[in-house]
Amino acid sequence: MRLDRLKRFSLHHKAAAILVVVLTGSAILLGSVRLGRRSPSVPTVTVTRGDFLDSLQFRGEMKALKSVTISAPADAGDLQIIKVSSEGTVVKPGDVVVEFDKTKTEQDLAQFRSVLKSADAEIAQARAQARLAEEQDRTATLKARYDVESAKLEAGKQEIVSKIEGEEARLKLADAQQALREAEAKEKSDETLNDATIESKVEASAKAKFDVQRAEHALTQMTLLAPSAGTITLLQHWAGSNMATYRPGDRAWPGAAIAELPDANTLRVSARVDETERGRLAPKQSVTVQFNSITDRQFTGHVEQIGEIASLDFSAGWPLTRDFTLLIALDQSDARFKPGITGDVNVLVERVPSAIIIPAQAMFQKSGQNVVYVWRSGEFEEAPVQVGRKSGDRILVAKGVGPGDKLALRDPTAKE
Repeated sequence: MRLDRLKRFSLHHKAAAILVVVLTGSAILLGSVRLGRRSPSVPTVTVTRGDFLDSLQFRGEMKALKSVTISAPADAGDLQIIKVSSEGTVVKPGDVVVEFDKTKTEQDLAQFRSVLKSADAEIAQARAQARLAEEQDRTATLKARYDVESAKLEAGKQEIVSKIEGEEARLKLADAQQALREAEAKEKSDETLNDATIESKVEASAKAKFDVQRAEHALTQMTLLAPSAGTITLLQHWAGSNMATYRPGDRAWPGAAIAELPDANTLRVSARVDETERGRLAPKQSVTVQFNSITDRQFTGHVEQIGEIASLDFSAGWPLTRDFTLLIALDQSDARFKPGITGDVNVLVERVPSAIIIPAQAMFQKSGQNVVYVWRSGEFEEAPVQVGRKSGDRILVAKGVGPGDKLALRDPTAKE
């Protein structure tokens, strides 16, 4: 009886022990499963394999290699704009682009015409006076010659008249010859003086005529027409302390460039690249451009030209740097294209197929080494990676992770 009781107790004890072991194992197993299914505490990304696009990014600006400049007349003096086409206006040949105030030019023209009329009248008067003086001088000279001849006849009678009368005749002859010389000299002097007077009047008339022609020409230029079809680009000038485009009411100095008509066939995207980037660029490389002012469309193109000689870049701030000019030809056109618009340029340098790619924010620097944090068994494990190349915010990994790995996008070891 006592033996049976001991056996039953032993069996109950073993069953309880087995039950404890089973419950403990189940708890451990359930904890492991829950731990394995625990969500990462930071955002993650899954490693993929695909085409890695090695590209360079630049800031670009639309420029026209050829354009027609519309300028104020160079010989019209101070000008005031009363009408000017708006920026971006599409014009046809002969359309009015700029109109200047004609009042001052018309007043100048009237004055120049009056001066010309007076100058021509003075020429006629000077010529009439010269003819009158010429007739008077010629008459005086002829009379003096007649007096000389008469005096010679009287002097020839000295043999038959008294000595006193003969001497008087010789003195009269000398006086007549002196008067003739003076008359001839005066005739020549008056001729020279009259010629000079007429010449000065002719020169004054020529200047007045030139002023009239210049004013007439300037008057025809008070309205500037579009020489060809295109889109108006207004140029800037100093307006007070700032640069501004021309507007009605502004004044323009002679010859000032008011607007441009760029040749649409020569529009290119221009960018500046440094020497290290230039070495990776080549003609015909594919390009995409996203303009800031044209957000609904992305444009494609290719590298057309790479500068051979570095030049100063005045847009980069101080100190000035020397870099190269990159010209890009676009495959598409758009009515919104105009010089001065800017955008982001992406040049495709190389396409690497079947590459392991991760975002740049999934890689961290630890002790001078590139590492990632891989989510494994419910926790992040630090793993070193070897970078093949980097382009923008994408990294080609040569070694360290594989497709399907889940990487942290934020350092999980960093303290909050």
